Amino acid sequence: MATVTGRAVDALADAERDGIVDVVYRTVDGPLGPLLVAATDVGLVRVAFAVEGHDDVLQHLADRISPRVSAAPGRLDAMARELDEYFAGARTTFDVALDWRLSSGFRATVLRHLPEIGYGRTASYAAVAQLAGNPKAVRAVGSACATNPLPVVVPCHRVVRSDGALGGYLGGVDAKRTLLTLEAAGRRPSHP
Repeated sequence: MATVTGRAVDALADAERDGIVDVVYRTVDGPLGPLLVAATDVGLVRVAFAVEGHDDVLQHLADRISPRVSAAPGRLDAMARELDEYFAGARTTFDVALDWRLSSGFRATVLRHLPEIGYGRTASYAAVAQLAGNPKAVRAVGSACATNPLPVVVPCHRVVRSDGALGGYLGGVDAKRTLLTLEAAGRRPSHP
């Protein structure tokens, strides 16, 4: 993706000042391929894998949030840096603000609990249902993970089946395996 320079920067700044842009986006390359990251004034609102179709994701954001969507790589430099650090094994949590508007109800409750699963660890769908306050809602946890608008950052990849099998993943099972392997390699043993 080309960088925004000169007049384009001025035009984007003018559009943002005038309230013409509501969602900004860029792509970040990593071991999972290009990830689309999008944010609002509130925070990061979407992370999307290439297999989802970035154009389709942008259209969904235009339909759900605002048609005023614009590429603005510089506005997402902090998010790109955090993802780069995570993929390099130098970051175990994300510090960017999150915009949760694409999730609601029990799904949002589940997603807000996922960061409680520590880096390099996993939890079963049943354990996450317990964390979310509804132990019988195992399938609903799976649905929440499958529709997570913030994968990688909100770690639904850490949720596995009770038998230890990986289960599904929005970015594909290979992406889930890659993330879990990356985190396992980055975990340092604790010392008494």
